[in-house]
Amino acid sequence: MAVAVVEGLRFAYGGGEPVLRDVSLRLDEGEHVALLGASGSGKSTLLRALAGLVPHFHGGTFAGRVVVAGRDTRETRPSALAGDVATVFQDPEDQIVMARVANEVSFGLENVGTEPAEIWSRVEEALALVGAEHLAERATAELSGGELQRVALASALALRPRLLLLDEPTSQLDPAAADAFFEIVERLPCAVLVSEQRPARPLAHVARVLLMDSGRIVLDAPRGEAVRRLAESHPLYLPHEPELFCRARGVSFAYGDARVLDGVSLEVRRGEVVALTGPNGAGKTTLAQIVCGLLEPAGGTVEHGRAAYLAQDPARHVVTERVLDEVALGAGESRARMWLEKLGLAPQLDRHPRDLSSGERERVALAAVLALEPELLVLDEPTRGVDPERKAELARLLRSEAPGRGTIVVTHDLAWAAEVADRVVELGVREEARV
Repeated sequence: MAVAVVEGLRFAYGGGEPVLRDVSLRLDEGEHVALLGASGSGKSTLLRALAGLVPHFHGGTFAGRVVVAGRDTRETRPSALAGDVATVFQDPEDQIVMARVANEVSFGLENVGTEPAEIWSRVEEALALVGAEHLAERATAELSGGELQRVALASALALRPRLLLLDEPTSQLDPAAADAFFEIVERLPCAVLVSEQRPARPLAHVARVLLMDSGRIVLDAPRGEAVRRLAESHPLYLPHEPELFCRARGVSFAYGDARVLDGVSLEVRRGEVVALTGPNGAGKTTLAQIVCGLLEPAGGTVEHGRAAYLAQDPARHVVTERVLDEVALGAGESRARMWLEKLGLAPQLDRHPRDLSSGERERVALAAVLALEPELLVLDEPTRGVDPERKAELARLLRSEAPGRGTIVVTHDLAWAAEVADRVVELGVREEARV
């Protein structure tokens, strides 16, 4: 039995070019489907059409027919579909409206007229489904991105929808959390349509695959057939896990009686830049030193490739009397000259490192670790005391060098972290790494 049917759907925002062009498909009860495609291919607009947001919320030109749970979306407001269709967007912050987690999960139930006596049992059930029952009394403003994502999913599941729409649901999750998210989704009895830019995980958990290109569905096939056809025409959509350069599992550490890390896990792969953020005392520097092998964890396991670590105050570690010698110390003169040139320090080769400005000394220290050509590069507060132009240069440099290594950046500069990082991992005081 179909929970949704789309026939000849064509849609354009305002007076623009059509975003959806003659899209037709059928989603059956309980069917789990992956929706793939490049940015701008029409994936999010198709999800909005199935939720009724197109055409009611997003103005534009609509043609064709979308029927969800037996109701034509042109004649049915999104609010009337809410009991049958639920959506989890890629930015959970945009969905949160209540200050307390339990209230957030109950909000949708109240809006669809659920019997008051039934609401709280369904809230508890939904939070348990996503492994977030311990968050029930927490303030939503205090949650990490990963925790918010779970709460948003719980809010959707509390409605017991027939169709669940997921738009980039793991965009803020680390690999372990993303795997856990899809394991939860795989067990859901409702129909699921998930749009993902990182297709490896949804492909492992769905029975059918749709591929969109320029507003059209160009592939609609069972998973096995879809994988074979994607291998021929779109191989980049298939799982190709980059080499793992760092894996920390359940890491704990204490300074005397003061426990700093407790059960923290982190993975970093080739080409990935990960920002470690969190308040003072959360254990960012400690974790950075552990994954580099500079500290031994009290518990858990750590695997890493050839690592280099740049400390918060690298000027304290100067050991030679010439810039060139400082950078060449561990890497040799030819690589030292190359990196000093890249960082704009070629004119300073023969100067004493302590005669340089603080910003120049920071760049000398950075050149010294980059010249080692590590597989895992760890930078601890690299923008401290650095002017905006140099921060922008550093971001560009790290992004340009990212493909060959894994990079971890410890920083309090959230704006800069958003600019440079593929993923932000937030450490909370005496808490597990949160994403």
